[in-house]
Amino acid sequence: MSRPRALVVEDSPEFMLLCRHLLEKEGFDVLAVTDGEGAVEQAQQQNPDIAILDLGLPDVDGIEVCRRIRQFTDAYIIMVTGRTDEVDKIVGLSVGADDYVTKPFSPRELAARIQA
Repeated sequence: MSRPRALVVEDSPEFMLLCRHLLEKEGFDVLAVTDGEGAVEQAQQQNPDIAILDLGLPDVDGIEVCRRIRQFTDAYIIMVTGRTDEVDKIVGLSVGADDYVTKPFSPRELAARIQA
């Protein structure tokens, strides 16, 4: 049986490493990318089971990445971002995110959300 796949889209090396470690600990094979275009491309090619998606990416905003990914996959998408305004959460969820976590976050909380 193959392991589930996770896509981490994060331009911060420290958060990338943290997310990668959590997902690997939960039994996922992890693919990491640092930009939105790469995220859409890898999501199409790899068909991940879960995606951890930062909103503040250097090229394409995470909202647009989520919108594009939702056109071809039903992967569980968790937006992880420093944006804490209610409107940002509503927009993120309305374009297809399944969950929204704000930075800084508890690694145990993110692990629990991944398990759920």
